[in-house]
Amino acid sequence: MPEASPNRPAPVRPRTPKPRTRRGQDTRDSLIKAAEAVIGEVGFAAASIADITRRAGIAQGTFYIYFQSKDEVFRELVLEMGKLTRGFLADAVADAPDRLTAERRGLRAFLSFVAERPALYNIVMEARFVAPDAYRAYYTTFARGYAQNLAAAAHEGEIRDGDAEVRAWALMGMAVTLGERFAIWESEVDPDALVTEVFDMLERGLRP
Repeated sequence: MPEASPNRPAPVRPRTPKPRTRRGQDTRDSLIKAAEAVIGEVGFAAASIADITRRAGIAQGTFYIYFQSKDEVFRELVLEMGKLTRGFLADAVADAPDRLTAERRGLRAFLSFVAERPALYNIVMEARFVAPDAYRAYYTTFARGYAQNLAAAAHEGEIRDGDAEVRAWALMGMAVTLGERFAIWESEVDPDALVTEVFDMLERGLRP
C-alpha cells in the first residue's frame, strides 16, 4: 500500500470500531478533542500523532487502539463537525414559528458556533484538500436535509416556490463565507446587526 505524502493522507481504510466501554469512549473522545485543537491550530500536514497524544495526555501507543492513522482521526473530526453543526442548528430553530424565522435564527446560531469552535471550522475547510470525499459528504448531507425543510416550507406557503436544492446550497454558501469573514477573521462585529442586514437582502432582494 503506498504511503501518504506529508500533505496527503494515506488511502482510505475501514474505520476502527468504536470502543464498547465508557472508559474507552472517553479516551477516544479525548483524542478527538486533542486532534481538533492541534490540527485546527497548525493544519493537517504539520500536526503529528505525538502532538495529538501529548495534548490529550495519553500514551502515543494508545492512539492506535482507537485510530489507524492521523488520516482516520481527521475524517472523524469532519464527521463530528457535521453532527455537531446539524444538532446545534436544529436545536436553535426547533420552535421557530415559520421558515423565515428559522432561517434568521439558524444563521445567528451558525455564526455563534463558528466563533466558539474556530479550530473545527478550519478543519472542515482543510478537508477540501486533505479528504475531499469527507468534505463533499459533509456538505451534501447538510444540503439534503436543508432542501427538504425549504421544500416543506414552500409547500406550506411560508416561502414562495423555487428550486429547494439551489436555495439550500446558496444559503449554505452565504453562511459559510459570512462565518469566515465575520466570526473568524473579525469577531468584533455585532452578529445581530449582521443577521438583520442579511435578512433585509433575503426578504426584500436587491431590486430598488
